Amino acid sequence: MRRVVVIGGDAAGMSAAAQASRGAEPVELVVFEKGEYTSYAACGLPYLVGGVVADAGRLVARTPEQHRANGIDVRTGHEVTAIDVAGRTVEARSLADGHTLRQPFDDLVIATGAVPIRPPLPNIDTNGIAALHTIPDAVALDAAIRDRSPRRAVVVGGGYIGLEMVEALLRRGIAVTLVEKLDQPMATIDPDMGARVADGLRQLGVELRLGVGVAGFEPGADGWVRSVATDSGEIPADLVVLGLGVRPNSQLAADAGIPVGERGAIVTDARMATPVPGIWAAGDCAQSLHRVSQRPTWVALGTHANKQGRVVGLNVSGTEARFPGVIGTAVTKVEGVEIGRTGLSEREAAAADLDAVAEVIEGTSRAHYYPGGSSMAVKVLAERGSGRLLGAQIVGGAESAKRIDALAVAIWNGMTADDFAQLDLGYAPPFSPVWDTPLIAARRAGDEAR
Repeated sequence: MRRVVVIGGDAAGMSAAAQASRGAEPVELVVFEKGEYTSYAACGLPYLVGGVVADAGRLVARTPEQHRANGIDVRTGHEVTAIDVAGRTVEARSLADGHTLRQPFDDLVIATGAVPIRPPLPNIDTNGIAALHTIPDAVALDAAIRDRSPRRAVVVGGGYIGLEMVEALLRRGIAVTLVEKLDQPMATIDPDMGARVADGLRQLGVELRLGVGVAGFEPGADGWVRSVATDSGEIPADLVVLGLGVRPNSQLAADAGIPVGERGAIVTDARMATPVPGIWAAGDCAQSLHRVSQRPTWVALGTHANKQGRVVGLNVSGTEARFPGVIGTAVTKVEGVEIGRTGLSEREAAAADLDAVAEVIEGTSRAHYYPGGSSMAVKVLAERGSGRLLGAQIVGGAESAKRIDALAVAIWNGMTADDFAQLDLGYAPPFSPVWDTPLIAARRAGDEAR
């Protein structure tokens, strides 16, 4: 049998291994995972800290023991330290006893994911400064909140993880200050829509420090963080959460001579094969094709990781499969503020040399006479001349963000704004106005694009 070695036991790696284990051709599967968990929902970590998820075990889709019962040799607590491309081996070290071993492979799947951005700021390793990337991170942060009962927290970074941690901390009764170096939260949406997110956060009682850079951290006499030093002054803090985003965990591949590209992500083709024969990459360490711009991109999302892993698993076990690309669809929320985006922003469209027009329409989630609706703003981008949909963003209250999915389907399939405006979507007063806001925004964008 062909021996397939997988580096990384979470979404992409275990999806690849699980698919290969039931593939057309039998394969021997060995998975090296640095941590103790496999197949867990990293996207659920903020909700574990916030108390929405009762315990860490609920985030685990399949344990190492369950994978082993399916014939996959899962070796937790093992860190792969080197890849020998010519010799077709990997070197792995046991974190328990330091023992190293060399594992031969016929095919190698690199699914090393992403690592949190952690700049070398003064005193960044002080107690009480947390990053959230693994289940043990979340468990430790939850324990710190229980033990220390912090009153004031600072979240550094206003992206997805930063906003989700703002919600988690608010749920724990902690006053939150959000520090973001850019002039808006959520850099993946346009500034006019980011301003709406900022307004929603302020209404929740979050103190915003936008356009403010962090210079370092100050510990107290007990060794626990007491404040965050910024370029506009000091912010008191009993707890700090770093939400500065992630970068591809691709150094292992780069050191082995495997090409990396967009933002350091591993170069792959549509089969998720790297330029090195027999070596594959999937998940947050790998780059993808953006279906709108037709350019390489890097998007770290569990949805893509699982799909890419499945594609790799099919290919290494004898069934031809391709990953069709991404359009960057994502949703999140902070309490009652929902955010959705898909396709290209205005900045991204300009960078791709696309002439975009944009329309923003305000509306409600239900018919105006039906009680309980919430307000929303929908922004639609279309290409001038062709009218092709390029992107969309939504910021609003409850029941608004998942409307982005209909726009994502349209963008994925290359529909025009006029096409979308005529779609036969479901309507009843408890669910939407008779002209739902995305339809109106698309109609206006189509008119402007002509």
